[in-house]
Amino acid sequence: MENMDEVYEFYNNGAEIDRLERGLGIVEFYRSKEIISQYLNGKSVIYDIGGGIGRYSSWLAEQGHDVTMIEYAPTAVDHAIKNMTTPYKALVGDARDLHLPDDSADVVLLMGPLYHLQNKSERTKVLKEAYRVLKTGGLLIAAGISKFSSTTWALSVYGNGNEFIDDEIYMNMLRQEILTGEHNRPKEYPYFIANAYFHTPGELKAEIKKRGFKVLNAHAVEGSIWISPALNDKWKDPESRNRLLEILHLTEYDETIMGMSPHFLVTAKKS
Repeated sequence: MENMDEVYEFYNNGAEIDRLERGLGIVEFYRSKEIISQYLNGKSVIYDIGGGIGRYSSWLAEQGHDVTMIEYAPTAVDHAIKNMTTPYKALVGDARDLHLPDDSADVVLLMGPLYHLQNKSERTKVLKEAYRVLKTGGLLIAAGISKFSSTTWALSVYGNGNEFIDDEIYMNMLRQEILTGEHNRPKEYPYFIANAYFHTPGELKAEIKKRGFKVLNAHAVEGSIWISPALNDKWKDPESRNRLLEILHLTEYDETIMGMSPHFLVTAKKS
């Protein structure tokens, strides 16, 4: 089984706390909720696998869904329980080996597990477990990180006081991500996301389809709007936000531009 020590340490030390409440995380959270909402009809049994500190679980529970969150990092689960307003179940567990019943969920969210497993066989275990616990016709919503995310971010700030591309250590990280999809965090950059696997939308759709799911869509989450120099200020202005969202809505299904989006969501159904 793949060694998850670095990922465990990253999230157990509070990496997710406030991440979706600042910077680009605000857009990610807004858009992810917008996309997920398109697929929810009536009260559902939802498993939020790899749910972090429970931001999506809390939101879904507030809407009246029956939510169970499974998270690898105990401190994240503790944080979720302490900050829970609308009740839901929050449990420590592993996405590769869920202690949940067969055919019991209407919806499974995988908002993190698939991009934190570099070994394809381990990602397969996660998808098999998701398939097992879903009811026939149940919905899978899985998040991927673009294999070009570190590169496009570095280019967006290059020459503007940030010279990451001039650092050979950073460039080696980019080369590996682009060529193999594997993100290995250099020790010189301890604040970067823990070791991960970065997909293209086509690659993630193919992995999901191979496990027996019927793929429905791939959605860009932040799309290309994140490169806006004053994104935070523009997002706060209702008129500017509406224009940014219009651009996102016009392009969110287009895979020719989806690689620019730091995150994307693939939706699929259990056949």
